[in-house]
Amino acid sequence: MSRMLEEIRQQPEALTRTLSAEMRRVERFKRLLEKNRPRLVVLVARGTSDNAALFGRYLIEITTGIPVSLAAPSIATLYQAPMDYRDTLVVAISQSGESTDTNLVLERARQQGARTLGITNERGSTLARTAEHVFLVRAGKEKSVAATKTYTGQMLAMYLLAYALGGGVRMADLERIPEAVAAALQLEPEIDALSERYRFMRYAVVVGRGLNYANAFEFALKLMETCYIVAERFSSADFLHGPIALVEPNFPVFAFAPPGVTWSSISETMDRLKSLEAEIVAITDGGNREVESRATRMIRLPRRVKEVLTPIPYIVPAQLFAACLAVQKGLNPDKPRTLSKVTLTL
Repeated sequence: MSRMLEEIRQQPEALTRTLSAEMRRVERFKRLLEKNRPRLVVLVARGTSDNAALFGRYLIEITTGIPVSLAAPSIATLYQAPMDYRDTLVVAISQSGESTDTNLVLERARQQGARTLGITNERGSTLARTAEHVFLVRAGKEKSVAATKTYTGQMLAMYLLAYALGGGVRMADLERIPEAVAAALQLEPEIDALSERYRFMRYAVVVGRGLNYANAFEFALKLMETCYIVAERFSSADFLHGPIALVEPNFPVFAFAPPGVTWSSISETMDRLKSLEAEIVAITDGGNREVESRATRMIRLPRRVKEVLTPIPYIVPAQLFAACLAVQKGLNPDKPRTLSKVTLTL
């Protein structure tokens, strides 16, 4: 069994541990922000952490009304452009805490007037030392190159940040997430069997919208780095604005399809794809029965999940699919070619 699969299975415990251990720190940060609420939040990250940041952008804007920007690190690292970060919270997200450009952006932001927060899995990292405040993702050591449990841990940290910023996030709801993830893990035998069908898949599209848009990026990244599949990712709206032209009969499309406000957009896209005879695999839950007439195949979580809470349990079947498919292809998902656990860029 791969380490990637082992670490996917560890997520309920890792999420529970993070919630339990970080709440006191989160409450202190919340009291601090109540005295001086930021007018802007800037998130800086790379790779999988950047996908967690993309999720955080949607979540924080939806729940708090504070505008959120995703930083372009080259503005600081290459162009050396000064920024006015007064009344801004700059949040750096890194599994290892050793991403060179992420740390440099955070350091410069602090010098330029920002309040800074680091989110990392490594207590002794450069990021943890650089940031004024730290939320620890208590996922335990992640040995597989492909990040899984740290991604969901970072997403959970985004919920905690939204809570600290006064957003409409209830702790009682967050406490249900590990249980929803455990339920998703029960789908592993079904997903393993499904992955065999796609053993020779070389290209695919992943579609999401709103809070699950970031999951489209993360699923596609996992397919690229562990299965060597050319995987494009789009919002369902953007997909209809041009990229759908590449679809032909039996073209594989994976869609995050929760019930809720994004379903009308996702369903419209799925209807178009069905008319083109695409092969559509939908990730959904027990609350969406309309998806059955549109999808070719489904990965369905057994119980309904509140839309705002879907992103963490919904990515778990995608992680399982990528790990199982890599094995079907005779690949080692723990050691993708040319990749290492920590990537240093400027």
